[in-house]
Amino acid sequence: MDHEAPHYLHQLQVPGEERYVSLALVNTRFTLSHGPVDLLDGTEAAHLWLVRHELLPDRVALNGRQAGRLLGLREALRALFEARTAHSVPPGESLNTLNSALGAAPSTPRLAWTSEGPHRADEPDTGNPAAAALSLLAEDATELLTDPEADQLTECAAQGCARWFLRSHAARRWCTTKCGNRVRAARAYAARKGR
Repeated sequence: MDHEAPHYLHQLQVPGEERYVSLALVNTRFTLSHGPVDLLDGTEAAHLWLVRHELLPDRVALNGRQAGRLLGLREALRALFEARTAHSVPPGESLNTLNSALGAAPSTPRLAWTSEGPHRADEPDTGNPAAAALSLLAEDATELLTDPEADQLTECAAQGCARWFLRSHAARRWCTTKCGNRVRAARAYAARKGR
């Protein structure tokens, strides 16, 4: 299996994805100038995405049902992000999807000992690696949604983009400079055409 990401993927990381893999999951579905893109289109693509994000060992297969659960979690997170930014109550189904993923592979508290001394380490249940991956994604999303930083969570204002990011300042409206440039170019074109 080819593990090299298409060249355009390296340019698409948006603010916040480096800290929250759940944000990266939601952003696996977006639109570019040539049309819609879904990085989880098919079981193999979903497997590759989980491997690339170090959530699933490469040797562990992913079946269609598990890939479907990943897609379901992605859509649930999108609805939860929308509810968070709208200061509204999310659909019960979305909340249930996240909570099911959280409970699918609960972490077990352990005492770990390093050169710095003893500390608590929660280890996810690895008996079902795919469920553990979903559980880690759900945990990450829970952390994001309950963190004060979630006030900076916003959807890109570029028409059709659909990616989410954490604003670094209040005036930021686009996930990437590419989206901002596209919007400005469209405005300039419309202004020229209107004259």
